[in-house]
Amino acid sequence: MGNDKKIGAYYAPTGGLPPQTQLLTDRAMFTEAYTVIPKGTFSDIVTSFLPFWDKTRLWVIARPLSGFAETFSQYIMEVQPGGGSDRAELDDEAEGVLFVVEGEVTVTLNNTKHNLADARFHWVRKAYEAVEGLDYPEPLFLNEKEIAPTVMPDTDGAWATTRFVDPTDLRHDMHVTIVTFEPGGTIPFAETHVMEHGLYVLEGKAVYRLNQDWVEVEAGDFMWLRAFCPQACYAGGPGKFRYLLYKDVNRHMKLKLSR
Repeated sequence: MGNDKKIGAYYAPTGGLPPQTQLLTDRAMFTEAYTVIPKGTFSDIVTSFLPFWDKTRLWVIARPLSGFAETFSQYIMEVQPGGGSDRAELDDEAEGVLFVVEGEVTVTLNNTKHNLADARFHWVRKAYEAVEGLDYPEPLFLNEKEIAPTVMPDTDGAWATTRFVDPTDLRHDMHVTIVTFEPGGTIPFAETHVMEHGLYVLEGKAVYRLNQDWVEVEAGDFMWLRAFCPQACYAGGPGKFRYLLYKDVNRHMKLKLSR
């Protein structure tokens, strides 16, 4: 998945370090119900590296961890020209979504090359939950500019979702979508439901309700929401507020906690 590189509107971190004169005050928060990782924390000092990846660094913004994300991990990958990997995924049970925000990336799948746009991209990973009687979903190579957003009912176009897969296709156990609010658009009630959420703000700014708190967020910020964490938002403008959304879907609830 990716955006049209002629648009170039999506925020991607570039690293670096803040000056020694900068105040420590920031919006970073880590709670039992939610986490906010603001764009100002994406510095050189918090990057990571992976085996078998050349000329590549990444920011890990979510990982399965006690008191944090449970069902997925999410990276922001930065690959230099000529870099990459021929052993990208080492977990045979993992499924993944790549969302390109900048540069040029080529993905080779079953000896077929697919050209995507840009050298910074999100990599969302999840252990696939296979179900007997359901086939594995086929790989998809899509561009969000070619997909008509689904307008939410009774919103007069102020709130829409770009869906990359059919929500009724139960082969998929996660959805990664783009949610768009026009200036002044809202989630006018506290959503409280079973899906775990990861939200990376692609464009714009908003005030987002997380559990009992209203938090200001802008392009480049990441939010993690635990299942059942109440959420709502108000898009502040002047432009659209858009975020890349992960959620786990379409599976029975596990009745035994992992130990």
